[in-house]
Amino acid sequence: MIPTLYGRQRAAAAFAASIVTAGALMLGAAPAWSLDLERPDVRDFLAELVANDGFEPQYLSAIFAGVESKQGIIDAMTRPAEKVKPWSEYRAIFLTPRRISGGVDFFHTHETELQQIARKTGVPAEIIAAIVGVETFYGTRTGSYRAVDALATLAFDYPPRSKFFRGELRQLFLLARDEQLDVTQLTGSYAGALGPPQFIPSSYRNFSVDGNNDGRRNLLSDWNDIFASIANYFVVHNWQPAQPVAVPARLKPDSTRGDTENELVLRDTVESLNRQGVDFSTDLPAKAPAMLITLAGEEGTEYWVGFQNFYAITRYNRSPMYALAVFQLSEAIAAGTRTTDAAP
Repeated sequence: MIPTLYGRQRAAAAFAASIVTAGALMLGAAPAWSLDLERPDVRDFLAELVANDGFEPQYLSAIFAGVESKQGIIDAMTRPAEKVKPWSEYRAIFLTPRRISGGVDFFHTHETELQQIARKTGVPAEIIAAIVGVETFYGTRTGSYRAVDALATLAFDYPPRSKFFRGELRQLFLLARDEQLDVTQLTGSYAGALGPPQFIPSSYRNFSVDGNNDGRRNLLSDWNDIFASIANYFVVHNWQPAQPVAVPARLKPDSTRGDTENELVLRDTVESLNRQGVDFSTDLPAKAPAMLITLAGEEGTEYWVGFQNFYAITRYNRSPMYALAVFQLSEAIAAGTRTTDAAP
């Protein structure tokens, strides 16, 4: 039963007052529990979960008694591949023969569900498959960090984004309550992303859907829910059915457009890029939103023009390299399925 607001406030006050003693006892008993429960920011966070969200102090004490802050999580957060590798190396991670053939096999295994979702939402089946391929190698590499450890580490020991990850830590507890999950058993990436599609807790709560009408939103193991939720994420972010994602481009000798910082904003149009001397081919109308992407390829600078659907993929991960890797993997998967379908 959820207590009244007055009762929750009293419980929060008592919890905040007692957590120092409880934390000292727990840390003394198990010094490996490295998250310091005496810290004011930790105490305040737990008290807010009690006062604002109706969690029981005893429940939170039991959970946080076992939470660990891990340096490896902080190290991984400071050097993601999207920030430390050029496009030529980043692409080589995801456009491998093994990942492509694995995507073709995965597509054939789940073709019925994928095509059903594609028809319903307008998001191509190969795009959905490629997201799972890039994120977790088709569900085989979903991460081994306990989500509560990962998010607590980043919430309290990673100042650059502590506010964001405190929000995600709160969302993790709300998600576990919503979906009747054991918060201590949820595992995922170093950033707290969960399941084959790697939804962070807020995305899980806001964008996941029940793909098979069983009354649950299971992004940990139910492929119907996983595919439907990935597609829904793109639909919410304005995916345009039957429109292109991106096309290669080149700068004409008289181009007025220099190399860009790859701002993920659709501030240009097909027409405005053409006026700036960006040469590319598309059937989209002149006023269609577009962006110029500049990447360091194997043979020098690569130019791409991304459209609304490219932008939608960058909402999943704020990286032009990520979006292009998903797009190119999706093309390779689609080509591979056509080849195998045509085989005698």
